[in-house]
Amino acid sequence: MAEESKTKQNPSFTLADIAKAAEDAAVQCYGVIDLAHDDSFRSELKEWLKKGDTSGAIVRQKKGTLEIDLYITVSFGVRISEVVLEVQKKVRFDLEKKFHLSFHTINVYVQSVKAL
Repeated sequence: MAEESKTKQNPSFTLADIAKAAEDAAVQCYGVIDLAHDDSFRSELKEWLKKGDTSGAIVRQKKGTLEIDLYITVSFGVRISEVVLEVQKKVRFDLEKKFHLSFHTINVYVQSVKAL
């Protein structure tokens, strides 16, 4: 659930735009079945109140840098560490190319493993 505030580096797009682009890049990676939801209490509360989506990407702006948390579901039988590394590389590359920003951290959390 990305905040709707504009980024300080470029006010022409929001953190929600960055989150959507991160989600799009992540699901293109081999081994990623789908995006999962953040299992935090805050996410469950927002879902219960129907105030905002509980998407698989959260973008935060801290001290002038951007941080992204991605929550994914991976396919059974793939090397999880390789999938996570590939997601980090792809998301960083796509976002830096599209938005011309640098990202401090891109955290990838595997929420589940499912067989196809």
